[in-house]
Amino acid sequence: MAINRAQLVKELVPGLHALFGLEYDSYENQHEEIFDTESSERAFEEEVMLSGFGEAPTKGEGAAVVYDTAQESFTSRYSHETIALAFALTEEAIEDNLYDTLSSRYTRALARSMNTTKQVKAANVLNNAFNSSFVGGDGKELCATDHPTVGNIDLRNELSTAADLNETSLEQALIDIADFKDERGLKINAQATKLIIPPALQFVADRLMESPGRVSTSDNDINAIRNLGMVPQGYVVNNYLTDTDAFFLKTDVPNGLKHFVRTPVQTSMEGDFETGNVRYKARERYSFGFSDWRGIFGSPGA
Repeated sequence: MAINRAQLVKELVPGLHALFGLEYDSYENQHEEIFDTESSERAFEEEVMLSGFGEAPTKGEGAAVVYDTAQESFTSRYSHETIALAFALTEEAIEDNLYDTLSSRYTRALARSMNTTKQVKAANVLNNAFNSSFVGGDGKELCATDHPTVGNIDLRNELSTAADLNETSLEQALIDIADFKDERGLKINAQATKLIIPPALQFVADRLMESPGRVSTSDNDINAIRNLGMVPQGYVVNNYLTDTDAFFLKTDVPNGLKHFVRTPVQTSMEGDFETGNVRYKARERYSFGFSDWRGIFGSPGA
């Protein structure tokens, strides 16, 4: 249905002082702080977790060498969604508008809607990180205390006891990341790179990350997290996170949180010969998800 003159009454008469409501700033591209972006040329993408070998046993003199096997562990699939939105203006509404070009004003609003949708879909990967209804390739949610492995040991990328963001919980999360293991139980060299938080935690995070001394103590101790450079990229605020006390640490483990771009955002317009209406459309295809859960560590808060 086209936007007609009845919906734009005030824009068609003299004396209007200002138009407002479509010029708000947006939180743009916050997903780039969380996800690694890659292009895609398929309807979906799959990434397969491979297991290596276990620890090498001691070989007795004259004994046969032990053979081990490697195998595929699990597969993560990224199914691209098509995101699109459009609007139309009647020929008369365009002709009689007195104050601004209708098309340019509403195409900016269209771009804002497309961007907001992308940020919401990206943040939902973390918003659902503790929800067992949203599972990855290993059949577990993104952040769990019992990720199954080929080596038949359960691993975790979540605090064993849920806790709010503070010095103790952040230090424990960093210790747990340093204890990450692969599918066969071998330790891996993993480090946190950045802290990801909702707006409600930005003041707590700034004190924890930027204070030269320990927070909320009279002891004259240094801030060990800051002094050791344990989170080299600091913290980032994501305004689309819905849980006000959940926090996450992105790690340097490759193939963690992924964003595949199948078709970049495209805009088009066309006029209808019979009605004179002009239609405007924006469209893009992409997917957000995760492959290796070791790419993130989280706590849902206490």
